[in-house]
Amino acid sequence: MKRVVLLGSTGSIGTSTIKVVEDLPGRFQLVGLAAGGNAKLLAEQTRLHQPKAISIQDATQVAVLQSQVGPDIRVLTGPESLIELATLPEADIVLIAIVGTAGLQPALAAIRAGKDIAIASKEILVMAGEIVMSEARRHGVKVLAVDSEHSAIFQCLDGKPTDSVRCLRLTASGGPFRQTPAADFASITLEKALKHPSWVMGRKITIDSATLFNKGLEMIEARWLFDIEMDRVEVVVHPQSIIHSMVEFVDGSIIAQLSTPDMCLPIQYALTYPERVSSARVQTNFAKLGQLTFEDPDTERFPAILLAREAGTRGGTLPAVLNAANEVAVEAFCQRQLSFLGITQTVRQVMKDHDLIEHPSLEQILAADQWARDHASCLIAQ
Repeated sequence: MKRVVLLGSTGSIGTSTIKVVEDLPGRFQLVGLAAGGNAKLLAEQTRLHQPKAISIQDATQVAVLQSQVGPDIRVLTGPESLIELATLPEADIVLIAIVGTAGLQPALAAIRAGKDIAIASKEILVMAGEIVMSEARRHGVKVLAVDSEHSAIFQCLDGKPTDSVRCLRLTASGGPFRQTPAADFASITLEKALKHPSWVMGRKITIDSATLFNKGLEMIEARWLFDIEMDRVEVVVHPQSIIHSMVEFVDGSIIAQLSTPDMCLPIQYALTYPERVSSARVQTNFAKLGQLTFEDPDTERFPAILLAREAGTRGGTLPAVLNAANEVAVEAFCQRQLSFLGITQTVRQVMKDHDLIEHPSLEQILAADQWARDHASCLIAQ
């Protein structure tokens, strides 16, 4: 029985994690759940799985939740409650599926408490990969990938040293605008951007997939997760989303991980690692698929990949700045205050205006994050 804390239980990754837990009765116990504002679903999950404690970001929901789940389950709120859940003595692993930067402090707290962590929030390693991985080594805990691409690389590497790797090749579906002419980008609407061809995901990550910032963030994440230089991290567009990523070794051999797109698979692998456990949820029929195709990403239409490569190569506070500016720009686009093209333009300008700090402390990273948010907001307002 592995005891799990799930931060972000009502989102796309969170609900898929609940499915995995329910698919494998007797293997997992959910001891902590955290959600943003979906108190109704959190209450349902709590009544079904009876965790020790839960957290809701919306403080106005605490009293109602407490009345619904009973007096034996603690109902918490506020950023500090995420740290409390992440360090529960009962927990063996903390799966972090919170959108944005809110998962960073709980991730570090869990590591320092000796918990393995499974990361679905790219921002944690994008912002502070050097610090997070250093702390994980110091405390002897595992940092496991939940993203399908990083799970694929982890499975393909299978413990091989990085000096045996020629490159990590992340696959990208290309998003909804893979074949859209550059001249039409100015008229892209929110509704069009939210129609992803392969995956059903939350709003933020779906927009990031449309701009390819999602893939750029994954490049930086892979750099830290697998301790490899940015120039050995590449992207290839694979519209069918069957190959989730590949590793090319120095002898020219390429190992890939393939399956029908379903986030339950990488989630299950992270939770059961190093075991593989039988599941009938994911079925792949190659004859029905027919073909798998590949193409280079168009960095003129999707410059996010180049901006991410620059941020990951230069390092320091720049990845945190890229990430924060993108979060603000995406939210502005979702609120119809910024054009689709304006997302990348805003991030580029914020990066250009930033005074980079090399090997920053956590406080300097958080300060850079806040500066980037403020600066991006000012640019958008102008």
